[in-house]
Amino acid sequence: MRLEYFQLIDRILEVDIADKTIRTEARVPASSTIFEGHFPGYPLMPGVLLIEAMAQTAGWLLIAVTKFTRMPFFAAVKDAKLRAFITPGQQLALSGKVLHEGSGFAVAKADIRCDGKLACNAELTFRLVEFPNSEFRANMEKMAAILEFPSEMLANA
Repeated sequence: MRLEYFQLIDRILEVDIADKTIRTEARVPASSTIFEGHFPGYPLMPGVLLIEAMAQTAGWLLIAVTKFTRMPFFAAVKDAKLRAFITPGQQLALSGKVLHEGSGFAVAKADIRCDGKLACNAELTFRLVEFPNSEFRANMEKMAAILEFPSEMLANA
């Protein structure tokens, strides 16, 4: 995780287009300025950032499902449940599944597990739009390479 750049997943492990699923991973940084205020003496990963990590995971799945032709913009969260505290240094396993995609919107479910136990989950809605410009798309392609997005899915765009 690179919290200062709002990059909340470290690597894409697997994308299955047929099942519309994804697995990613992230390690919570051992130290960050966000932990100074959340909370002094008992640092916890903010729940809103856990939701964003799930949204980023599901977002990359939607980029794959739409063959890198649409950018998913996070629009809504439903039924979010924060079930466990996440502390600095913990390794997170994230997963997502597309429930519906069409009419310019998509709905996915996502979860985060830590030490094999469910830590949080939510249903997420996205607005799917064409990439606003070529520079934005090029930056997303660079991020895809950093996250190890399956290159065959990028090449077919």
